[in-house]
Amino acid sequence: MTVQLTDNARALFEGKNLAWVTTLRPDGSPHNTVVWADVDGDDVVFNTAVGRVKDDHLKANPQVSVSVLDPEDSQRFASISGTAELTTEGADDLIDSLAHKYLGVDSYPFRNAAEQRINVRVKADRLVEQG
Repeated sequence: MTVQLTDNARALFEGKNLAWVTTLRPDGSPHNTVVWADVDGDDVVFNTAVGRVKDDHLKANPQVSVSVLDPEDSQRFASISGTAELTTEGADDLIDSLAHKYLGVDSYPFRNAAEQRINVRVKADRLVEQG
């Protein structure tokens, strides 16, 4: 069952706050990575490159958690868990949008022509928050 983001969770994910993603390795152990994230509707979205560890983990097991902490108030956070949907459609646009949000630039300055970007969309099955 998909849950909607609360105003608090939405504000945290929409803000210029770094998030961390937890995927599962093939042996079931967790793997954490810091990412740029945003909200689209009630989904949390982030971007990576095809063939990176996050991409490989999510293709093998789409269960994922994405969390964010307010850097001004360590008692305010939001964490969603759900199933990741991956697509390359619009991936270059999303990484440019995230670069604008986090760096204030018009396009992603670390673009590598040898890699293909991929979007990760997470529909929350569970939301834990405080604040």
